[in-house]
Amino acid sequence: MLLSVVVPVHRVQGYLRATLESVLDQLPGEPELLVVDDGSRDGSAGIAAEFARRDPRVRVITLPEHRGAGPARNAGAAAACGRYLLFLDGDGLLLPGALEAVAGRLATGEPDVLLLGHDRVDWWGEVSAPVPAPAVPEPAVPAPVPEPAPAVLVPEPEPVPAVLVPVPDPAPAVLVPAPVVMPPLVTPPVAVPPVGASDDGTGSAPAPAIEGFSTAVPCLVRRAFWTGHGLHFTDGPYADVLPIHRAALLAADAGTLDSLDRTCVRHRVRRSGTPATTPGRHHFAILDAYARLLAETGDDPRVRAARARHLHAVLDDPGRIAPEDRAAFHRAAALPGSYPAHRARRAARAAHDRARTALGRCGTALGTGFTRAVYRTDLLRPLDPNLAVYGAHWNRGVACNPAAIHAKALELAPHVQGVWTVSSRYLDRLPPGTPYVVEGSLAYWRIMATATYLINNSGFPGGFTKRPGQRYLQTHRGTPLKTMGLDRRGYPARTGDAGSERIVAHADQWDFSLSANPHTTEIWDRVYPAGYEHLNLGYPRNDVFFTAGPERTEEIRWELGIPRGRTVLLYAPARRDHHRGLVPHLDRRRGFVPHLDPERVARALGPRYVVLVRAHHSHDRAARPSGTGVIDVTDHPSVEELCLASDALITDYSSLMFDYACLDRPIVGHVPDWDAYRASRGTYFDLLSGRPGDTPGAVATTEDELVELFRSGEWCSPRTDRLRTAFRERFCPYDDGHAAERVVRRLFLSDEE
Repeated sequence: MLLSVVVPVHRVQGYLRATLESVLDQLPGEPELLVVDDGSRDGSAGIAAEFARRDPRVRVITLPEHRGAGPARNAGAAAACGRYLLFLDGDGLLLPGALEAVAGRLATGEPDVLLLGHDRVDWWGEVSAPVPAPAVPEPAVPAPVPEPAPAVLVPEPEPVPAVLVPVPDPAPAVLVPAPVVMPPLVTPPVAVPPVGASDDGTGSAPAPAIEGFSTAVPCLVRRAFWTGHGLHFTDGPYADVLPIHRAALLAADAGTLDSLDRTCVRHRVRRSGTPATTPGRHHFAILDAYARLLAETGDDPRVRAARARHLHAVLDDPGRIAPEDRAAFHRAAALPGSYPAHRARRAARAAHDRARTALGRCGTALGTGFTRAVYRTDLLRPLDPNLAVYGAHWNRGVACNPAAIHAKALELAPHVQGVWTVSSRYLDRLPPGTPYVVEGSLAYWRIMATATYLINNSGFPGGFTKRPGQRYLQTHRGTPLKTMGLDRRGYPARTGDAGSERIVAHADQWDFSLSANPHTTEIWDRVYPAGYEHLNLGYPRNDVFFTAGPERTEEIRWELGIPRGRTVLLYAPARRDHHRGLVPHLDRRRGFVPHLDPERVARALGPRYVVLVRAHHSHDRAARPSGTGVIDVTDHPSVEELCLASDALITDYSSLMFDYACLDRPIVGHVPDWDAYRASRGTYFDLLSGRPGDTPGAVATTEDELVELFRSGEWCSPRTDRLRTAFRERFCPYDDGHAAERVVRRLFLSDEE
């Protein structure tokens, strides 16, 4: 086996799937993939286990506790079988074609260390210019030493001793590597040839500098070389400083260092959740890492150059050294010059960064100078510990997860007063007796300034200032099939939605993010990069699917006017973003194109069937269907009740399918424009694949195919039952009828369980 890829895993659930796929989608049969679970408490271990079950190339190594990236990499290297080792971060990517290029290079030689090109992508999706693998210079040829000059005899009466003119030794070359940022480790010291000495003890000059080398440069290391020299990652932060520099220096001095002029690895820069994004004194560990490296390399001047550049990079990174610690770090590092002078040079760059951050902040929409002044005054008032503000669907009324949480809070936490924010256009939708404030009003800004609890499935309007002590729960509106958050960048259908800066600024306000399944948690972790806590507690709105009995179903059907004995089909299509703006007369309807004629379907199926049509709330009322066997239920206040009243769901891409799976009733897909939808909006899995867990049931791409599914009985066949079971297991593991109670206890009653 040519290659073993070692991937340490800790808190990378939003990134790991793509990382592992990037490795496995390379050469057939290659490589061995060793995933080391470093005591991760998120969904990372489950993702790794999933890959190991379906691909024999994947092995999972589980550490008994969190040890850090260094020991995790060591564990993977110790278990590896490949001729070469590649250490890839759990959020890194191996770019397409990388292994083929590596295999081609290794077919022509067997270097001890092969340097690879790389690039970076930030959380905005901006890819940096590729950083080519450092060019490896030819080994230095020692300058010829001239013959000593002959002794000169001075013809004096007294003979003078001969004078020899010595020739100075050639000065050693200096390696100048670029700074890096990685974690450190602790292993038994291994002797390293001192500067000026080669492995064979001839004392020849060291290899010339490798311009641009740093521990950020990905590299393959021959496993026998790694183990033969006793290379190990150290414990703690900056674990790679010692072994990666030593490997490069040893290979350079031995003439076995090579490089591949190709971008092979992509570093995904994360906004939060990593040591590199957490300022603190733990970054002082880099000083010890380089002190040990210098000691083990005989104070190699090439190491000193790398150290200076790396320490400056760490000092200048606001995500590493806290402002109050920078002067101390500068002194401890013994960097040249004074820290005040260094700080002055950084001032211009900091001003630029602040300006960019300000552009990403949501501006306030306070209507008048008076309202603004009152709001600022209210921000000085103490928070009310028993006040909660609820909002749903951009202030359209009482609905979804916030409604279920509010109802359960009235039961379990009656001391917490709940108030709803609502747009003046939707006041008629409020249930009688609902406490509310109108968005943008003086009362709205007052409760936003003083409420302790904020619960919403979308966002609060106007750009409010979240105060210390406020607890914001983002419940979301469903499980994502289509791309969400930062993943929407690059898709044409994102026109009109919030920009990336606003998405991130909004996520920064959250304290908690609610999830119904591991898939959702994995996606939210990446597309809304911020420091909130995931609450894997299920969706409260789905509790009713487990608690309502048959009598409630009959009541809802009677209220809707459905005769007894009918088979009720709920048709709930998603909004088509990719139609918006393409046809002028459709703009006012925000992309509603009726791909299915419910009246025609009802006629074709006959009087035993009734079709309930639940259009998206953005669809124009005039375009909604009606006719024999069809009931328009778009304005019904509860989609959950409509689900209870139905025998099956017909949908395309609506997230309602994930909630409906809780009922364990048939789900039928009608997807006539799947390719266009995926191309314009992007999706996280293939709904039409037929794979268990991806496809919830029978699928039709035309109206005639849909009718035939019901006529033939395929819509509720044993095959579709098996698909639905797998789909339900994947997307409904947390839903059991008690999600609202868990959320209320966690949010209002500080129940950590």
